[in-house]
Amino acid sequence: MAELFGFEIKRKEDKKTDNIPSFIQPGAEEGSIDIAATGTAASSYLDLNGSARSEAELVQKYRSMLQQPEVSQAIDDIVNEAVTISPDQKVVECVTDEVDQPDNIKKKIREEFDTVLKLLDFSSTGYDTFQKWYVDGRINYHVMIDVKQPRKGIQELRYIDPRKIRKVREFEDKKAEGSGSNNGKFLTKEIKNEYYIYSEKGFLATNNNIGAQAGNNDIQGLKIAKDSIVNANSGLLNENNTLVVSHLQKAYKPLNQLRMMEDAVVIYRISRAPERRIFYIDVGNLPKMKAEQYLRDMMTKHKNRLVYDANTGDVKDDRRHMSMTDDFWLPRREGGKGTEITTLPGGQNLGELDDVLYFQKRLFKALNVPISRMESDSGFSLGRATEISRDEIKFSKFISRLRSRFSTWFDRILEKQLVLKGIIRPEEWLDIQASIRYDFMQDNYFEELKESEVLRERLNLLRDIDDYVGKYYSAEWVRKNVLMMNEDEIERMRDEIEQDNEDADDAEDDIEDGDF
Repeated sequence: MAELFGFEIKRKEDKKTDNIPSFIQPGAEEGSIDIAATGTAASSYLDLNGSARSEAELVQKYRSMLQQPEVSQAIDDIVNEAVTISPDQKVVECVTDEVDQPDNIKKKIREEFDTVLKLLDFSSTGYDTFQKWYVDGRINYHVMIDVKQPRKGIQELRYIDPRKIRKVREFEDKKAEGSGSNNGKFLTKEIKNEYYIYSEKGFLATNNNIGAQAGNNDIQGLKIAKDSIVNANSGLLNENNTLVVSHLQKAYKPLNQLRMMEDAVVIYRISRAPERRIFYIDVGNLPKMKAEQYLRDMMTKHKNRLVYDANTGDVKDDRRHMSMTDDFWLPRREGGKGTEITTLPGGQNLGELDDVLYFQKRLFKALNVPISRMESDSGFSLGRATEISRDEIKFSKFISRLRSRFSTWFDRILEKQLVLKGIIRPEEWLDIQASIRYDFMQDNYFEELKESEVLRERLNLLRDIDDYVGKYYSAEWVRKNVLMMNEDEIERMRDEIEQDNEDADDAEDDIEDGDF
């Protein structure tokens, strides 16, 4: 193991949790390798053949699933909904309205976030970045800074293949005071050290271009400081809470079932589609050996074995290969019907695909994509709001959850940028982070139609109950329950109405005075 490579941001200990012990170690949301801190030289050796290799194999499996057309189509729909790229608008914006900081700090936070987006070239690579995160279930970037001048902030962000890096956490057992335990003591789990292990060859036990040699248990790695890496993962763990899995994990079985069903359909149709002939050859009273020889002679005499070579354009006699559409030749003894030729019909109902369509629907359900998007002949309605299906609403909420999880990656990059430039202190970030929001650009046309339709319905309802306002309903109730306005919007609207009325009165006075 090489020496620690990278930089570390010094943080003050949190006084709120400094003296609060726990017998449960912190959760493994990062999918890290948890080991015991021995404090000796032996701790420099780390077995990377277990969970690290399993994680690399998972990523490899997810990327192979992406090559399937159905999965690729579904992921394309998901990423297109999550990341909308437009040449004249920002893909994502940092919203600091709720941040409890002076306006100049808020402005600097937004400016530094724009700087981060430029470093990532997110306006051009946002689609690919989000797709990598969604498919792999994780994304890692190396934060590169000028060590001599850290105040310059992040200089470059470089992508790291998740098959080559893994996080490690060293835990230390300590005894702490507690009630109801043996002798008033219980063991606590405390994180002593956190870092990343990077292996140029990767953790795959294969002979391909990225994996280490099969059977080689000595994987060399580089020890990298935690703050030198920014990552984000899906937040999904396997049943043992040891590995981070992708959103594609639950689609693995339906995809395999679909592939097997399609292969079975192809084999059945090829083998049963053509009609075959059955030749009954009269062999009379010939002995068994001579009857078989006579049957083979008849097959050779009447069989047409000419084949067409598509590569060369030649027509040749190829008797070495048996075709699965060959006719059947059967001997018939004396006293039978004599030589006869009959036809064996091909398979029936070869056009039915109900079983294939069933597994396609299962696959799309596993990927959380509406079934209607699978059907090529079904268009997506952009009309009335009542025409939006329940599946589309669920899909929209799913996209919102993905954006929220992906935004943790922005948080970690922005934190380092703000701390390096001295805009905030490391201990201030937790309070600021909870108030920062990332606003992804929506599909403008769809959002405009949806909002206009909703507003139209509200105004129609307002017109219907206008006669009852002031008699059965108050104006305040109408604003809250019909127009769905909150307190801030109501207050702002009142001020704007008063201002409009004052401007109108001033305009009338000017007209009366002749000043126009």
